[in-house]
Amino acid sequence: MVTYENLHDTLSFYSIDCRQSYYISSGKPIFNFPESPFRMDYYALCICTAGEINIEIDRQKYKVGADSFLMAAPSTIVKFLKTSGDFMMKLLFFDKNFLIKNISNPFIIEKMNLFSKGSYSIVKTTAKNSALLQNLLDYLKRKSRKQGKFTEEIIRTIIFNLLLETAEIVEKENGTSPEKEEGKKDLYLKFSKLIRENIRGQRTVQFYADELCISNKYLINIIKKACGKTPHEVIDDTLLKEAFMMLGNPNITISEVAFQLQFNSASAFGRFFKKHTSLSPSEYRIKENIQS
Repeated sequence: MVTYENLHDTLSFYSIDCRQSYYISSGKPIFNFPESPFRMDYYALCICTAGEINIEIDRQKYKVGADSFLMAAPSTIVKFLKTSGDFMMKLLFFDKNFLIKNISNPFIIEKMNLFSKGSYSIVKTTAKNSALLQNLLDYLKRKSRKQGKFTEEIIRTIIFNLLLETAEIVEKENGTSPEKEEGKKDLYLKFSKLIRENIRGQRTVQFYADELCISNKYLINIIKKACGKTPHEVIDDTLLKEAFMMLGNPNITISEVAFQLQFNSASAFGRFFKKHTSLSPSEYRIKENIQS
């Protein structure tokens, strides 16, 4: 079994060479999908245009049908389960650094509240809203084929338009809560980014509080209000995602997973994993039929 740990590897499964900062699909039927989970390393907007797909995102299972879409941020872990024979989708992948070039606020995407479930949203919307997003994607595809002096800026503008239209749909369909105080929102976003960047080496709340130049107590207060969890719970959730990702690769032993995640021993990793999943790492691999 091959594990696709990032988007470039996943696109290579379809013989797509994605060396640009964005990729727009043609919307043609797709009959083969990677069997293994993979980690998003781009932002993604995927619109189901026909049929349906069963998909697992950050260990949660969903059935997605026509006029539904997925909006996902980097670090989201996706696994395709099965699709109907008439399934089709249109999608956009883009690199954040490409999009925010010349923009001073690094959290401009996050502030759109696109990700109602932490790092992703799945929304069932109307045919009219779906057509609006699809038309913007088609326009983006046409513009990306032309190379002119302002092509990159035009591409960025269309993607921003797409994100804003998507954000409006997410807010309406999911009843997204009003924007919190700007300073506190920025702090939560910085905390989330720090965890993604440091999770394999740093798991103490104190480390992240020090990095953010605030007290433990203030960090706990802000994170609890922002997502309903303590910083420690958010750290554990992120660590568990890493563990699932690594255990999905049959070429890595459980001891190697424990070592790379900096547990003192395989048994310590096993206790952590079982506490959160009710399964040992080896039981999880048997259950998921992950064999070398």
